[in-house]
Amino acid sequence: MEMLSFGQPLGAIMQVAYLVEDIDQALAHWTKVLGVGPFFLFEHFAFHDAMYRGVPTEVDMTIGLSFSGSVNVALLVQNNGAPSIYRESVLARGYGFHHWAISTRTYDADVRRYEGMGAPVVFSGVAGVGARAAYLDTAATLGAITELIEINPRVEGFFGALRRAAWGWDGVDPVRRFDGQG
Repeated sequence: MEMLSFGQPLGAIMQVAYLVEDIDQALAHWTKVLGVGPFFLFEHFAFHDAMYRGVPTEVDMTIGLSFSGSVNVALLVQNNGAPSIYRESVLARGYGFHHWAISTRTYDADVRRYEGMGAPVVFSGVAGVGARAAYLDTAATLGAITELIEINPRVEGFFGALRRAAWGWDGVDPVRRFDGQG
């Protein structure tokens, strides 16, 4: 079994993601109450070639990323009204847990495998770090959305850097802001 540089086995759940209404409030809660941090906040997160239910869309997101142990924590806010799996979820169920993400080096084959199990792609795109991502509708069988994140050296390095920052974090500088990266 291949172990990724940020401490998770390839193919394992690498991320848990939450939709939040107020990113600053959520960041304060996760850092102060749960001790997770530091968070790297990517405002206007770069998500290219986004497709929602087969139709192009332009989603403007703010994403806070940190690690708790070897699991990435993602806090997500959609800043615009564009059609997306995030907006759909907030309208249907409100804020809270949204999805978990699984790492893959065999992205296309894994997407086909999930689709073959009756879990269609409902949202997809390419993150600024060069990772393709597909959100699959596994809600009926698993209770939530499953995201596949394509792992390449740049993506693995990105998540590795985030984990190193969290390892032994001393509580200083809990939120580190960036614009349009990630």
